[in-house]
Amino acid sequence: MKKKAIIISIKGTELSKEEKKLIKEEKPWGLILFKRNLKNFNQAKILIKDIKKASKDKYFPIMIDEEGGAVTRISNFLDTKVYSQFFFGNIYENNAILGTSLYENYIFSLSSVLKILGININTVPVLDVVQKKTHKIIGSRSYSKNPKTIKYLGSKCINAYKKSKIGTVIKHIPGHGSSIVDSHESLPIIRKTLKELIKLDFYCFKNMNSNFAMTAHIIYSKLDSKNVATHSSIIINKIIRKKLNYKGIIISDDISMKALKYDIITNAKKSLEAGCNLVLYCAGKYEDSLKLIKQMPYIDAFTRKKTSEFYNFLS
Repeated sequence: MKKKAIIISIKGTELSKEEKKLIKEEKPWGLILFKRNLKNFNQAKILIKDIKKASKDKYFPIMIDEEGGAVTRISNFLDTKVYSQFFFGNIYENNAILGTSLYENYIFSLSSVLKILGININTVPVLDVVQKKTHKIIGSRSYSKNPKTIKYLGSKCINAYKKSKIGTVIKHIPGHGSSIVDSHESLPIIRKTLKELIKLDFYCFKNMNSNFAMTAHIIYSKLDSKNVATHSSIIINKIIRKKLNYKGIIISDDISMKALKYDIITNAKKSLEAGCNLVLYCAGKYEDSLKLIKQMPYIDAFTRKKTSEFYNFLS
């Protein structure tokens, strides 16, 4: 399986000739779609068909960040703004049976829409724990302040998507809840001890059986004072792989975010060197996508194996 270790993005609502050629010739692992790419249902369906045609791969990974609530990419044709993770967490904490049932039925309904479009990965669930000073960038994207609620509903989410044959991406591993700043704009530094982090921030990610996980662009200063988690072999190997027992494919969060201090090529290379299996690029600039993909290695043996398993899961 010859694929580059990168998930790219595109600029508009249809593939340009250059983007089509890049997908065809450079072989990115997958592609992520945003609201800027999705004007209406029929256009979205045609775009995704064209992407898969260019890749010559019917299982080509097409990702979307459709959390509902504040983070929705399909709102031009389907309004999911009320259905945040907090919305379902709140119902669940008032009535566990009702909350679970409603949430699973919501996922099955949303999955049917995503499958018709041709999307096979949704970057949910958010497993970050809301705390006293958690930045509003997480807010209602989290299920709850209660880690047990988050872990329970997160597991239900992963399993419901699996039943619908759609991959999930737990985020932001190993935990974004203690951050008081937005990593899109600046670098968060968390000064908690490992014991404190394991008890709360990291708790919800342990033993979660999701196909994929997305890293947090955060420095956990007591664990690695120099590197954000995305660039930290200590965090990825000792915490995510060993302590949290995560066995799937690790994807960097967007390498064009301001929490990362290097240029996008260096950000990408440092992510892979630290132990991320795939790099995510979300800005959709063709020139940057081309520069990046030319610099990226082909996926390693572990990622090939896990990708084959994912393709078998989709078939």
